[in-house]
Amino acid sequence: MRATAVRRTALAATVASLALLATACSGSDSDAKGDGDASGGKDATSSKPAAVKALTSAELEKVSLEQGDVAGHKVSKTGPEDIAQPEDVTVDKKECEPIGFAFYGVKRGTPVGNAGRKVVQEPEKDESADPEDALAGLLDVTSSLVTLASYEGDGAAKSLAELRESAAKCATGGFTLTMKGSKQKVTKVTEEKATGGEEALAWRVQMGEGDAAAPFKLVSLRQGGTVATFFSFNLGKTGADSDFAQPTALIDAQVKKLG
Repeated sequence: MRATAVRRTALAATVASLALLATACSGSDSDAKGDGDASGGKDATSSKPAAVKALTSAELEKVSLEQGDVAGHKVSKTGPEDIAQPEDVTVDKKECEPIGFAFYGVKRGTPVGNAGRKVVQEPEKDESADPEDALAGLLDVTSSLVTLASYEGDGAAKSLAELRESAAKCATGGFTLTMKGSKQKVTKVTEEKATGGEEALAWRVQMGEGDAAAPFKLVSLRQGGTVATFFSFNLGKTGADSDFAQPTALIDAQVKKLG
């Protein structure tokens, strides 16, 4: 990896770090691969779930990821500094608000319970690599915000359906998110194949353009009355043509815990 690539990697780190600063998990109750349009994954309106009991925040904590659940990843709970309220995030296009909120884990609808985790992939060490390649290796890790939200009745299915519709409307043309004064320009939303849970949606989200662009991954799935959402970025990827894999290991681990 040469100097130009290192500079581009550093630029990606800056873009992604700004997004991380704006990243937030949703509020809690008192229990403290393929291209296409942007409709996303399995059909989120293809089936109506039977009535299920919505889990409280305390119950969601018990089924959230913990350290040791995903090999090669560091898992930590989201804290107060990670929590954003709907009023903290603005989207310049109303129809793009649901998907914009999903990036930052902002509460949508009226969930009964919420929980959040931050998951960071551990870098692979290569003692034989030169300094520039070693730096690239340290940056080539995927970080994810994982949020769980539970809903009564068909609230979880409606949440995914709303997200699908929003992504389809905002696939092209771009929109701008503002999180406490920090702006992020979304330039493209592209559907990807999604698996996991009873319903699943996934997209590649591009922020910025050209060499300043950075890809992100958004996956949202439903298991019973619970919606799990994963928003991920990789510091080592930059440019409009860059990409990285969905964090399938942690998605699978979370689905397993949801039962």
